[in-house]
Amino acid sequence: MPGLKIASAFALLLTFAAAGPASAQPTRADGVLVQQRRPRIVIHPRTLEPGPNAKRYCRAWLAQEYRPSGTVIVPRRECWWQ
Repeated sequence: MPGLKIASAFALLLTFAAAGPASAQPTRADGVLVQQRRPRIVIHPRTLEPGPNAKRYCRAWLAQEYRPSGTVIVPRRECWWQ
């Protein structure tokens, strides 16, 4: 029975040793640090100011909203510059 306890303790020790540290380390290949490539994202910002001849157009409607107290009709509006 003592041999069984030693064997199970040794197996438990190997399990924890194989898991390694929990911290995230950069990967290494042949002793050289390998950098992981990140995807390239290009952002094209919109102009925030309308031109000198721009007009504001709006569209309005009534919409149903389902609430715990019951269905209600609420006004909605969408506006944009052209």
